[in-house]
Amino acid sequence: MRRVTLPVIALALAALLPSAAAASAQASARTSARTSAHTDHGQARTSYATKAPYRPQQDARSYQRAPAGFVPVFTENVSRHGSRAATSGEDGDLVLALWAKAGREGALTSLGASLGPEVRRLLDAMAKVGYGELSGRGKRELRDTAVRLRERLPALFDAMPANGERIDVVSSGKGRAVDSGTEFAGALVAADPKLGPLVDPARTDADLLYFHKSDGGAAYRDYLDNDQRLAATLKKIREQPRTRAAARGVLRKSFSAAFVDRMPAADQVAAAEAVHSLYAIAPSMSAEGDWRRFDRYIGAPGAAWFGYLDDAESFYENGPGFSDSDITYRMADVLLDDLFRQIEAKRSGKGDFGAVLRFTHAEEIMPLAALMKLPGSERPASPARPYTYADNLWRGASVAPMAANIQWDLFRKGSVYLVRMLYNEKETAFKTGCRPVSKGSSFYNVDELERCFGRVTDR
Repeated sequence: MRRVTLPVIALALAALLPSAAAASAQASARTSARTSAHTDHGQARTSYATKAPYRPQQDARSYQRAPAGFVPVFTENVSRHGSRAATSGEDGDLVLALWAKAGREGALTSLGASLGPEVRRLLDAMAKVGYGELSGRGKRELRDTAVRLRERLPALFDAMPANGERIDVVSSGKGRAVDSGTEFAGALVAADPKLGPLVDPARTDADLLYFHKSDGGAAYRDYLDNDQRLAATLKKIREQPRTRAAARGVLRKSFSAAFVDRMPAADQVAAAEAVHSLYAIAPSMSAEGDWRRFDRYIGAPGAAWFGYLDDAESFYENGPGFSDSDITYRMADVLLDDLFRQIEAKRSGKGDFGAVLRFTHAEEIMPLAALMKLPGSERPASPARPYTYADNLWRGASVAPMAANIQWDLFRKGSVYLVRMLYNEKETAFKTGCRPVSKGSSFYNVDELERCFGRVTDR
C-alpha cells in the first residue's frame, strides 16, 4: 500500500539485474479453523499489517443459539479476496539489485549471502501464481470459509432448493476478487451439490465493490492526492528518527555496516520497506513454498516498526482517519445500504436470494468497518495527535486481513426478524447505541438496527 517513489539509486541498481470431495473440504475447513499457519501468530501477525493471512476468530462451537423459535432465512457477506501474491516484483527487484551490488563489494554478512536466493525463490513462486493473483493459501481460505458458512447454517441451505431461492455471487471485477467468488461458490457446491443449480452466474458491480476507484470515490481520491494535512501527517510519522534506526537495523542483518552507511537515508528506508513487504507477503505464499525463516532478514523490531508505518498509512487513507472528517469512509455508504437493502427485501417477501456473497478488497473493507464502527475501527485520530499503537486499537491485521469478512445472518419467527453479525467469523456487536434483543445477545431486531443506523424505509 506504500506510495513512496523508489529512490533514483534503487532504480539504477535495478538495471544491474535481468529482469476436493465434500468430506475432505469440510475436514480441511475444520483443520484450518483450528490451526492457522505457524507463521502468522502474535506480534508477528500484527507486523504483516493488511497482508496478514486469514484465520477465523471464533470456534463455531461457542456461537450463541438463536432465540427460541427463530430459524435462519437468509445470509449475506462482504469478503476481501484471499491471500495473494504481491502485485508486482518491484520490491524483490530492489532487494536483489542491492544484494548484487553488496556481493560485488564483499559487503554481505553470512546471513545476507542467503538473502538473494531466498528472494529469487519467492519471486519465482509469485510469478508462477501471477502477480496480484490468489495464491494456493488464498484459495484455501475462501474454500474453508465457505464450508464453515454451510456448516453454521445447515437449515438455511437445506431449505433453499425447495424454496427456489438463489445464491448471488458478485465481485469488484478484479481478478483476485472474481476468483475468490469462484472458489467460495465452488466450495459451497462441493459441500452440498444440491446448491449447484441455485448459484447464479457471477456478476460484477464496481460501484458497489470497488467504490474507491468508481465515480462515488472522486472526493476521496482528491483527498489522497491533494490533502496537505494528510501528506504532512504521514510525513511526520514516517520521518521519525526511529524509522532511520529501524531501517539500518534491518539492512545490517544482510549487509556490512560500511555498505549501509554509504547509502543515503532515503535509500535505506526504501530498501528496508522492500524487505518488509517481502516478509509480509511470504505467509500468503505458504502453499507455494516454505518461507518460515524469512523473518531472519528483518527481525522482530524492524518488522514491528515497518508494520506500524504500513498501518498508519492505511489508517489515514482507508480507515477512521481524522476525527473531524469522514472522507475516508463515507463512500462505504453504498455497501452498507446494500446490506440493509437485501435484508429488507427478504423481510418484505420480495427477495429471491437465500444468500448474497460479495467479494472485494481491503480498500472497501476498511472504510466499511470504520463506517459501521466495528471493533478496532471506532476511534479516529485527533488532528493534533497522530495515530500510534499506544493509543489506538486499529490494526490492519485485525481489521482487514486477507479474506476478511463481514457477515449478516437473518433469522425469522413469524413476522419478527433478527440479525446476527459475524466479523471474521466472530459474533460481533453492532455499534454503541444499537440495542440487542437482550443484554449480551448477538441478535438484533431489524427495526432496531434501522433505527440505530438512521435508515429510512417505506415499511
